Amino acid sequence: MRTCYTGKVCRDYLGQTISLCGWVNRRRDHGGVIFIDLRDRTGLVQVIFHPDNREAFLIAEDLRNEYCLKIVGLVQLRPKGTVNIDLQSGEIEVLCKEIEVLNTSIALPFQLDDDNLSETTRLTHRVLDLRRPKMQYNLMLRYHVAKSAREFLDNLGFIDIETPTLTKSTPEGARDYLVPSRINPGNFFALPQSPQLFKQMLMIAGFDRYYQITKCFRDEDLRADRQPEFTQIDCEMSFLDESEIREIFENMIRYIFKKVKNINLPLPFPVITWSESIERYGSDTPDLRINLEFTDITEISRNVEFKIFSRAAALSNGRVVALCIPDGVANISRNDIETYTKFVRIYGANGLAYIKINDLEKGRMGLQSPIIKI
Repeated sequence: MRTCYTGKVCRDYLGQTISLCGWVNRRRDHGGVIFIDLRDRTGLVQVIFHPDNREAFLIAEDLRNEYCLKIVGLVQLRPKGTVNIDLQSGEIEVLCKEIEVLNTSIALPFQLDDDNLSETTRLTHRVLDLRRPKMQYNLMLRYHVAKSAREFLDNLGFIDIETPTLTKSTPEGARDYLVPSRINPGNFFALPQSPQLFKQMLMIAGFDRYYQITKCFRDEDLRADRQPEFTQIDCEMSFLDESEIREIFENMIRYIFKKVKNINLPLPFPVITWSESIERYGSDTPDLRINLEFTDITEISRNVEFKIFSRAAALSNGRVVALCIPDGVANISRNDIETYTKFVRIYGANGLAYIKINDLEKGRMGLQSPIIKI
């Protein structure tokens, strides 16, 4: 039905009569000449209707947004001064010779370029939501990331092996989703949290490099980074040490960013040990965009009169650290500090003391804290 996608029409098609299919993104009537932007998932192309072609022009007068069309027309250059440099098809336009309305559309509940939509509105009209450029970009991005990951792993000798979805329940972290068996009443299949049992079987069977881009299911409460159903890249390897594993996946991430977004990531990635990360940041997953690092004051706290500090410093595994919050980074209230104090106790800290610097030049008189006197 079509010669090419609308977003792929370019100078290569000049002088040719082509066939296009897509949706009306926008219609403009410029006093005797009608323009529409015809859209598919690759982008837009401008189609022009002249009153000389009366049959097509009369149909174009009744077109509205999201009508689905088939257009047959001549590719020609846009007039000087009307080129749209933001479009791949911005140098050309299509002069309509024939038009067929494949489907009409009722008035839309929202405009596709509206970025301030509630999730309820979007999910109620999911088909329209998925036509929006942002959503189409996200889905295409996900596809290109998965494709690039497969390319990289395939080139390293990994084998993509599909494993069953209906399986036996295993005693892992989260609860399994259960699927009742019609053939065996009272018995259930489990949906896999990850292909753990199958990975182990494949490794023992000699498939030393295996991967899946696989669905996982976990019957647990929602978290910021976890849904009940999610997708993960699952890899297993034999006969490698820690540095070789890290090198493979650093290179995979580097390859994906370069292939998909043309971003060059550093070679190699910065690396710190687990113990250094805990010592400097108090976490094994520090966010290095936030420049907050512990300063160890254990030694100078051993002989102070403030027993909370000195007792902690005297413990064999005790530690006293300070965290400097630069001026302007945060305006921390007394209530915030009390909340933080309760928070650190969850992780075994005895307490949290603070000193607020109001005026550094005044020395001790410029400090504000309940522990200044001691």
